[in-house]
Order: sequence, then structure tokens, then C-alpha cells
Amino acid sequence: MKILLLHAETKLIDALPRLLRKNGYLVDTATDGETGAPMAFTGTYDIIILDRMLPHLDGLSLVKEFRSFGYDTPVLFLTAKNSPEERAEGLMAGADDYVGTPFSIVELLARLQALVRRKNKIIEKNILVVNDLKFNPRKNLVTKKDKQIKLTLKEGLLLEMLMRTPGQVITKEEIAEKIWGYLAETDIASVNLYIHYLRKKLCINNLITIRGIGYCLETNFKECTAN
Repeated sequence: MKILLLHAETKLIDALPRLLRKNGYLVDTATDGETGAPMAFTGTYDIIILDRMLPHLDGLSLVKEFRSFGYDTPVLFLTAKNSPEERAEGLMAGADDYVGTPFSIVELLARLQALVRRKNKIIEKNILVVNDLKFNPRKNLVTKKDKQIKLTLKEGLLLEMLMRTPGQVITKEEIAEKIWGYLAETDIASVNLYIHYLRKKLCINNLITIRGIGYCLETNFKECTAN
């Protein structure tokens, strides 16, 4: 599952993504509405976590505009503006849930899971498809032709990144940051290892290494040669 976190508080934007990644989410971040709005309007996120007090374009205005264009991505306000009137205002603007700060991470994770369940009841199609690969991120399950392949958590997160941007190069640094939560030499080594795991499990030859940069999942699938 992919989350967009738009929040103005520096400490929160540093710490919360690491916690979310440890619980199986991919996370992109921005600290102002002007930067975050174009990211939200890509429509590629499963949930948006939004601060009301964003610079340049406040969260309330952003969610109103987002809903006016017909986007139904679940939105959760995470904000210090937490009076009953402010909560009602946020929900009326189009948010699906509202959490005040300071907050409990356990409660936040539970609310995110509730939003995921609600979305999946309405849209039973959280399946990524690239040629003959079908991937269910919620179950970390790949279907290739008639064969089902179970992935580990990090294998699933990596495949989700690649399948959301088929034909595009993703750098090793970007993969390490989004899946492991911070950049280190050990994480780059882990990226290489998990790419190897995916190639072996999925038995494909089109997960291409772009030397010195990163990886690309080409859309023209080629079967690997069985040993």
C-alpha cells in the first residue's frame, strides 16, 4: 500500500515514514501544499495523510480541490487543529477520518487499516497488472499465468514500486529510502539482493539493471530459461 504524507511538522515528517514503512507501507512525503498537491493528483496513492496547516496551500483547501475533481482516495487529517468544529469542518470538506496531534501510533495504524478495508470493500481491485504478472499488494501474492507466488514483505514492497512505474528507471537510492527507511551502504546491498530474489522467484528476464543507476521493469516480458 502506498501512502502520501503531507505534513508541515519536521519531526513528524522525519519519524512517521519510518514507522509506516516498518508496517509495510510505501511512503512519499512533502512539507507544503504547493509541492504535495501535484503528487496527490497523480492518483497513484492508496491513502493520503494530510496536515491542515500546510504552507502555500492549506490542507482544507487541498482536500476540497481534490474531491472536486472526483478523486476518491481515502484522506486522513493528522493535525493539531482538533477542536470539534475543526474536525467537523475537515470531514465536511471531504476527509474520511480525522486524528489530532499528539497521537498514538497504534491508533493511527488501526485507522489506516480501517480505511484500507473500507476502500477494498468498495473497490475490489487493488491488483497491479503488468503483462502476465498480477500482484495483490495486500496479500503479497503474485499470479503468473496459473501459478501463485508468495512474496515476503520487502519483496512485495519492491515489486509494488516496480509495477507502479513499468518501463521507468527507479534508482537504488530511492528503493533503499522508501523500503528500508534511510540510506546506507548496507541498504544498497540489500536492494541488489532483493532484486535477485525477485528475478529468481518470478522467473523473468526483463527486470533490467541500469548499471550505476538502478532498475527497470520492462513491459515486454520474457521467460527465464529453466535450469
